[in-house]
Amino acid sequence: QVHLVESGGGLVQAGGSLRLSCAASGRTFSGYAMGWFRQAPGKEREFVATISWSGGTTYYTDSVKGRFTISRDNAKNTVYLQMNSLKSEDTAVYYCAGGPWASRQDESYRYWGQGTQVTVSS
Repeated sequence: QVHLVESGGGLVQAGGSLRLSCAASGRTFSGYAMGWFRQAPGKEREFVATISWSGGTTYYTDSVKGRFTISRDNAKNTVYLQMNSLKSEDTAVYYCAGGPWASRQDESYRYWGQGTQVTVSS
């Protein structure tokens, strides 16, 4: 079992930045790929970014490429999502998830955090 806790969300103006963190405890964190997903009000949950267990492979959804960066520190059991040039359409609850491989599909992930709210004001 892996327990995930997100932090770092908040209210920011358009064009600003936030860094989300996801701290993991339980089973070996470094053995899992980690992903970030988000869900806006009235919309389905969508993939944002994922990183392989080694950090050597990353994927992003097109709408965040060049603005968001996913990274991980296996020594700290933490994965990050650096979000720059934020837009109002980035407003959502952001979830981190852990699974056996880096995937854009949420059904590939076994463990989920509780989410953190990101609100971007225009």
